[in-house]
Amino acid sequence: MSSRTVIRGGLVITASDEIHADVLIEDGRIAALAASGTPAAEAFGDGRVIDATGKYVIPGGVDGHTHMQMPFGGTTAADTFETGTRAAAWGGTTTIVDFAIQSVGGTLREGLDAWHAKAEGNCAIDYAFHMIVSDVNQETLKEMDLLVEEGVTSFKQFMAYPGVFYSDDGQILRAMQRAAENGGLIMMHAENGIAIDVLVEQALARGETDPRYHGEVRKALLEAEATHRAIRLAQVAGAPLYVVHVSAQEAVAELARARDAGLNVFGETCPQYLFLSTDNLAEPDFEGAKYVCSTPLRPREHQAALWQGLRTNDLQVVSTDHCPFCFTGQKELGRGDFSKIPNGLPGVENRMDLLHQAVVDGHISRRRWIEIACATPARMFGLYPKKGTITPGADADVVVYDPHAEQVMSAETHHMNVDYSAYEGRRTTGRVETVLSRGEVVIDRREYTGRAGHGAFTPRTTCQYLN
Repeated sequence: MSSRTVIRGGLVITASDEIHADVLIEDGRIAALAASGTPAAEAFGDGRVIDATGKYVIPGGVDGHTHMQMPFGGTTAADTFETGTRAAAWGGTTTIVDFAIQSVGGTLREGLDAWHAKAEGNCAIDYAFHMIVSDVNQETLKEMDLLVEEGVTSFKQFMAYPGVFYSDDGQILRAMQRAAENGGLIMMHAENGIAIDVLVEQALARGETDPRYHGEVRKALLEAEATHRAIRLAQVAGAPLYVVHVSAQEAVAELARARDAGLNVFGETCPQYLFLSTDNLAEPDFEGAKYVCSTPLRPREHQAALWQGLRTNDLQVVSTDHCPFCFTGQKELGRGDFSKIPNGLPGVENRMDLLHQAVVDGHISRRRWIEIACATPARMFGLYPKKGTITPGADADVVVYDPHAEQVMSAETHHMNVDYSAYEGRRTTGRVETVLSRGEVVIDRREYTGRAGHGAFTPRTTCQYLN
């Protein structure tokens, strides 16, 4: 039996348009849009009616960078696929792209199968995977072709973390050359990890052990240098490049220069770099450990360059890099040695609201909000127009958003499985009211009605900016 829902009376906002329209949903897809109050809209009939008067109707968010259940630094990220995707839904995100990890000495297939096993039957919203390539060899390169064919079309490499995920320039070049052939997108953690390890060793030898030194040793110049090097290697390979979690104005400048030269180079930043700073890392009594992530938080003056990059499209995407570790028992592993603090912040629930606050504050427009949080990540990772927009034929991943509701972000009220909020006490304007995932209501007027197992694995095509 067909299921029909009509969302009436809201302002529909996509990356390209704003229109007061009613939205007809049938069998999990957007069936039609019609201007509110017109005969065409009245013809949608009744079915289930969701009243969006005075609200925004926006596409569900696409978070292209999460780490659920990720082992790191002797512990594991606190959110499971069940808790993490439920929290994402509460925050208006209806698709995540998580990272499966190849272990050194293991195959891509083993890593991907392990992540499928973690996610299958547990997700409240739809999910896809990138593949972390930790061990480049002839077999790995052949496997990259196979993964692209089955809808895992992006591969992450690390210039950081020697001895863990690190790839040297030769390994990076080989993977980029393969991506140039098979249409895959190389994603790069661009920091000079070899040099950083020297600075870490020297800082600890001087007795500089507090969390704030994490930000001081991971220098902006070493992010910029690695970004430059990654761009040049991609240029040699003839491959596209997507630089993750850009935090430093010097790195933005490298991306802007490459894009001005016509290269297929893309950049992502995260809410933590837009809203937090080294002031947080320097909080007393080891509280700064809550804010340890890599790339690190930067001095506040870097934020203007990131906002400008988002306005000029030198940065195209805002993802979360959601990788939560509890303060008690996890972040505390680094007491007396900042290098042992697990790297990562919680944020999958906060992204859409923080970016709406950026609209309120005048940093970006409403349509740009939807572009950087929904449409562009969907296009970047081969999910558009199934995801990231409201148009006939798209999945009915839709959020009714109250732009006037006020909230205070807090660990007391969030749904992420972590004992602190990186945005504790922050007042924001705008809040998710109702969320549909493939036409099924998962948040109903601030009540969770979803279920583990509704979310489906979603194969992806290749990056749609390269077609």
